[in-house]
Amino acid sequence: MRIFLSIVSYLFHPLFIPIGGTIAYFLVTPKYTPLEVQAGNILPIFILTIIIPIITYLILKNIGVVHSIFMPTTAERKYTVVIHIILLLMVINKVIPNNYLTELYFYFVGLLIASFSCLLLLFFNFKTSIHLIGISGLFMYLINLSIHFEINLVIAISIFSLLIGLVTSSRLYLKAHTKPELLAGILIGMLSQLLTIKYWL
Repeated sequence: MRIFLSIVSYLFHPLFIPIGGTIAYFLVTPKYTPLEVQAGNILPIFILTIIIPIITYLILKNIGVVHSIFMPTTAERKYTVVIHIILLLMVINKVIPNNYLTELYFYFVGLLIASFSCLLLLFFNFKTSIHLIGISGLFMYLINLSIHFEINLVIAISIFSLLIGLVTSSRLYLKAHTKPELLAGILIGMLSQLLTIKYWL
């Protein structure tokens, strides 16, 4: 069981949430989006939110600033969350505006709000579950897209609701977080996406 739940934690690591939402958008949007526009978003977002964070993590680990990919202490998390915020700002200001994708733009604004919330709580020594911020944020984004485009995403939404439960169970079983930290992660993830819907829904 421990091996399975550890795999779940790796598969649904928050590192994959930005690119996951980007791909989800292009899969469900009824708008015509040329392949060059899709590539113009997916490739730089992949580089900025996956490749650069991995390289940064390896550098930080090499110099002894962090010790695990799951960042077990609040001190370790502060560095990575600040870097994540900077990279999200780059996506919001440099990547998406060039392609006029409103729905995707506000998805990243929601991610930015969630990251700032997580950083703020870290200064109070409260280690919010970033795993659950990510997966619940993507879950809410799918609901928003379903309403916005008036398309049936019940299967995808149902799968993600189950994934939230699975990720919650894995973080509890591995003793990575307390119940309040997990609940805070779910609330921040969902509310951060809900706060943006009045601007695009």
